[in-house]
Amino acid sequence: MLAEIRSLAEYQEAWKNSIHNPESFWKTVAESFYWFTPFTKVKEGDFKQVNMQWFVGGQTNLCYNCIDRHLPEKANQTALIVEPNDPTTPAKVVSYQDLYNAVCMFANALEKHGIKSGDRVCLYMPNGFEAAVAMLACTRIGAIHSVVFGGFSARALADRIHDTGSAILITADSIFRGNKEVSLKAIADEACQSCPSIQSVIVLKHTGSEINWNQGRDIWWHDFMENQPSTHTAVAMDAEAPLFILYTSGSTGKPKGIVHTTGGYMVYIGYTFRNIFQSQPQDIYFCTADVGWVTGHSYGVYGPLLNGITSVLFEGVPTWPNAGRFWEIVDKFKINILYTAPTAIRALEAFGAEWPAKYSLASLRILGTVGEPINVEAWNWYHKQIGKEKCPIVDTWWQTETGGIMISNLAGVTAEKPTFATLPFPGIDPVLVDETGKEITDTVAEGRLCIRSSWPGVARTTWRDHERFKQTYFSTFPGLYYTGDGCRRDEGSFYRITGRVDDVVNVSGHRIGTAEVESALAEHPAVIESAVVGYPHEVKGQGLYAFVICEPHHSEYPNLIPECQQIITQKIGSFAKLDFIQVVPGLPKTRSGKIMRRILRKIVEGETQNFGDTTSLLDPTIVQQILTDYQIIRNKHTKP
Repeated sequence: MLAEIRSLAEYQEAWKNSIHNPESFWKTVAESFYWFTPFTKVKEGDFKQVNMQWFVGGQTNLCYNCIDRHLPEKANQTALIVEPNDPTTPAKVVSYQDLYNAVCMFANALEKHGIKSGDRVCLYMPNGFEAAVAMLACTRIGAIHSVVFGGFSARALADRIHDTGSAILITADSIFRGNKEVSLKAIADEACQSCPSIQSVIVLKHTGSEINWNQGRDIWWHDFMENQPSTHTAVAMDAEAPLFILYTSGSTGKPKGIVHTTGGYMVYIGYTFRNIFQSQPQDIYFCTADVGWVTGHSYGVYGPLLNGITSVLFEGVPTWPNAGRFWEIVDKFKINILYTAPTAIRALEAFGAEWPAKYSLASLRILGTVGEPINVEAWNWYHKQIGKEKCPIVDTWWQTETGGIMISNLAGVTAEKPTFATLPFPGIDPVLVDETGKEITDTVAEGRLCIRSSWPGVARTTWRDHERFKQTYFSTFPGLYYTGDGCRRDEGSFYRITGRVDDVVNVSGHRIGTAEVESALAEHPAVIESAVVGYPHEVKGQGLYAFVICEPHHSEYPNLIPECQQIITQKIGSFAKLDFIQVVPGLPKTRSGKIMRRILRKIVEGETQNFGDTTSLLDPTIVQQILTDYQIIRNKHTKP
């Protein structure tokens, strides 16, 4: 049984101990897991040298802790439920025993194919059972997996394969997202043309669509698995052995390959999941993120399995065949915990309350949000329409680089406050600093969010480029991990993420968080979503430019612009009024749903071509549409 926090007093005591006695605190937590060889030292290194290590000398295996540790007590319990894109197709229900058998077979197949500890394996797959099997099989034999979201372009996939030097690519014939088919195999074939390291491509027959076949290189998944034993001895891995590489897009240059290691990641993910979501042994848990993103890694696959509960994976999209898809899944499987993104909540909110009203949603006990700060309107809609005003909402803040959740309320244990991530998780010591790096010690404060000392789940490096890792996260404020986010602390010492520091605009001496302006805009009934950025202003230093997605019938609001300005004045002040409002058909979003604001900043700064790495964009064509309309607006000098 993993260590539990079940009351406010227990949280306060745990956090205090974790900060003042981190070694004894994390030793106790880590001993909840299975170690082949006990660790001899809890932690070494620091943020000054950027040489962090956790559970030194220990040997363990993430897959063993996710599956084997739960057998035989949970052999017949459901481990995974995979809901397909098409709601008329039956879901795949997999017990812990079935998962063990499949993972062992794939692990044996990988080893037979020459893959060993330390080798890299690239996954470009549907968000389903086989992706989880491949991930777990890699961790079982000590191979380092690099999962690429099954929607990235051939160029983006090739960049990641080339950087890791992967010898094997695991993919599928194609996938459906809503009514759109994406040929993964065709994209994989194109990517492999520039990736000489790839020796074999394992292909899952997923949709049955026709594909090109490279004889001698391509192997069907079912042939790869054929005649493999359903038992396998998990490899004892050093706690600091690389576990996986996951890429995040940089503003310039190639994407960063974030490296997480075995022991620390396992301990942190298992412990955060258990306590933030207050999970119970029989919970049915639904994380809507794809396994191609860190949320899918940490809280879609590994976190739930480490805690021995049932996790639901979904291959489709929330609005197909209708806007009730999520709520249908909740009722179908009696979901207890739902973890999704504010982007999805806002998109579903736009379809109206009548959709969730069609469903019971009575099984829900806890709701969660992830990926970006949630605005008040979306929080309230989620709380009322989905949680029926009875479910705690955990507003979680974390990053790919942190491995797991860093600041969040604990469901039903610590207080929640709309738009606030609230309190740091045990082991996390946040600090606010000004632009010079001086700590802001006032209780009520606003500044740049840093973390004072390491925690088990922190990334250790960027793949084959440790200097880039040091420069990106530890050079701005030496001795601290710099998150890149702005943050506000209130009188209760609750933390509210105000967005990337680049999203704090100085207008006539007023520091304005663009997230606040966006939150105000969302209160207008015609506004679905917005992105506000600063642009050079000859008088004010910086002005505010809003890109706004509106409902189809927004023409019914002839005073849209002045009404939006009035809301901003009421909510923030007249100093935050917008200089320009541009209604757009969409925003430049990554495939994980995050708005790539740096592209919008470059547009308003006059850039027309060089937008940096855009391989993670869901729809690259939207950038040109926005740019064209922007140039028309600025040429006409149309102001709101």
